[in-house]
Amino acid sequence: MIRHVLAAVAALVMVAGCGTDQAAAPSADRELILATTTSTQDSGLLDELLPAFTKDTGWRVKPLAVGSGQALELGRRGEADALLVHSPEAEVKFVAEGSAGQRRLVMHNDFVLVGPSADPAGIKGVPAVEAMKKIASGSAGFVSRGDDSGTHAREKQLWQQAGIKPTGSWYRSTGQGMGATLRVAAETSAYTLTDRATYLTQKPALDVLNEGDKALLNIYHVIEMTKKAGERVQPDGAKAFADWMVGAKAQQMIGDFGDGKLFVPDAGKAEATLGS
Repeated sequence: MIRHVLAAVAALVMVAGCGTDQAAAPSADRELILATTTSTQDSGLLDELLPAFTKDTGWRVKPLAVGSGQALELGRRGEADALLVHSPEAEVKFVAEGSAGQRRLVMHNDFVLVGPSADPAGIKGVPAVEAMKKIASGSAGFVSRGDDSGTHAREKQLWQQAGIKPTGSWYRSTGQGMGATLRVAAETSAYTLTDRATYLTQKPALDVLNEGDKALLNIYHVIEMTKKAGERVQPDGAKAFADWMVGAKAQQMIGDFGDGKLFVPDAGKAEATLGS
């Protein structure tokens, strides 16, 4: 369904461009769909990378910013050509299904636990799992994305490691992206788990109270889809995007983005060495 809509839009734009600059008119067969995370959009990173990719390759990109789980599902249904996601365990299982091509390391940043400056649960400076226990034991407010995103997956891992099943009035799920979830947490003086890049760009009225734990490492991979996912998949576009993302130019842009404070470029590195 997504591809039918995009093709129709592309056709209308081409018709509207007749008699003007035909070379600038987008072509449906040179437009790829990128399913990615809300954090890459909310941080502003996509706004930097995608125009440069189009300029270098001629491929236009239609980004769909959703949770990592939803991005993987779009790939599974053949509704996306490439994925840029940060849910490693789910990604490994997804690739093992056989419809995806290469999965390559792109970058990382970290998750942080943020909350009101008064820190009623006393989570500052303790290990991340212990922080989750303190939040639950004190019934301090916690706002979850609850959207099957990479951030939500990491949150659930932390609760599991803490031996806690979060329920009750103190625990709220938004079902929305990171930016919206941060706003709700700020409005209700609650804690939440966020990627650092979105926190720094959104600047909510919350403090970073817990950081630096290796359990909070946030790793992004690019995944190419293949025709095994569906005949509408454009593997040439997927490969062009993935190659560009791990290439020198994109890696430099990632490292420079946000004055070098938001993401660390990792192409070619051994994943086991990250965060050490």
